[in-house]
Amino acid sequence: MRARREARARAREDGAGAPPRGGVARLRGWGGVATMALACLLATALVLVLPRLSDGGGTAAAGGSQDVRRMAQAAPTRVEKECRTPEASLRPSPEDGPVLEAIKKRKVRKLVVGVDQNSYRWGYRDPNKERGRLEGFDIDLAREIAERLLGDRNAVVFRAIPTSQRISAIQNGQVDMVVRTMTINCERVDQVAFSTAYFETGQQILAPRSSDITGYDTSLRGKRVCSAEGSIALEALEKEDFGADIRTTVPNQLDCLVRLQLGEVDAVLTDGALAAGQAAQDPTVELKGKPFTREYYGVAMMKGADDLVRRVNDVLEDYREDGWKQSYDRWLAAGLGGDARPPKPKYKD
Repeated sequence: MRARREARARAREDGAGAPPRGGVARLRGWGGVATMALACLLATALVLVLPRLSDGGGTAAAGGSQDVRRMAQAAPTRVEKECRTPEASLRPSPEDGPVLEAIKKRKVRKLVVGVDQNSYRWGYRDPNKERGRLEGFDIDLAREIAERLLGDRNAVVFRAIPTSQRISAIQNGQVDMVVRTMTINCERVDQVAFSTAYFETGQQILAPRSSDITGYDTSLRGKRVCSAEGSIALEALEKEDFGADIRTTVPNQLDCLVRLQLGEVDAVLTDGALAAGQAAQDPTVELKGKPFTREYYGVAMMKGADDLVRRVNDVLEDYREDGWKQSYDRWLAAGLGGDARPPKPKYKD
């Protein structure tokens, strides 16, 4: 792997190379309501201690992320006048810069990463593992970034971030980055910086199997639909609700599934990949209709932290070839199928 990375680095210096194009995949279900319920209880409790939550050994040095915040804000930011391809990011670089150097100089030399802890297969705590160890597709990626940037897969402090607080956690310096099924869009690229895309998905309806709801369409008229605060799903519902009652919003996306199970709502709108994870937790619900958007997940960082963005993009260049498929096969392939590939990266310059 080291030889391949060195070869790719030389190729980038010559202006060459782009990984193969990937596509959208679809998940199916598995039981496990008890695990989901435990995750919900943990989520409710841990949101109250957001700044202190950690996993994998220790807490970040006091003020460490704040120092990075100041470094990033001191750097010039590029303001895009038009937003046609929000998933386009800065070209990768293997070179460290001031933001990453500040992270390396911390007393506790670790990345602080905002993640989810209750999205099955993406970022969740397995109660059968020691200390309810965080696992999932996003957790694998966060550990890969830590290994490539700091030389240690365990050099990362995980902080549970509610859906509604992902952007503010970055802007306030609570975390260095967010790896949490976060969709890249034009509004968000004005607030935070993103890596290139590492997964493709789309918005989709989740409802009980017995429901007469057929998807994101007129069958939602008169139905109560739940979505997460600050989510793409809520934005979509505010633009077109098909006569549904969309007043139920929650801080964490998984809370919508709880509302659905309690009969407080009739359906949930969220990313299809996340909705499929919920269907895997509760076999009484299913995806309805097809995804009606095309969206891309990216790693979110502070605006102006260009050197960190470039380093993460450099990690993703190799990860698409050497680690993405292995993680996908472990966590997602059982329901998605074996032919999924990561999306091809797009760059600004």
